[in-house]
Amino acid sequence: MNHSIYSADRSTHLKIVVVALVAGIAVAGLGISARTTSDDGYTQTARVIKAGKPMTVSSSDAMTVR
Repeated sequence: MNHSIYSADRSTHLKIVVVALVAGIAVAGLGISARTTSDDGYTQTARVIKAGKPMTVSSSDAMTVR
């Protein structure tokens, strides 16, 4: 029983590294397998938005005088 990481022996450190490595590989594998790779027509297309005439937006209903 090693209650402190400082007083732990070499095999305890090795066990910690192995557990961390296995957990990291499991998380990476889960992330890769969770991606959706099917192409069901959800492709993005570029749409061009052209600017119209200038307008003023305010929070009151009063007319804007320029």
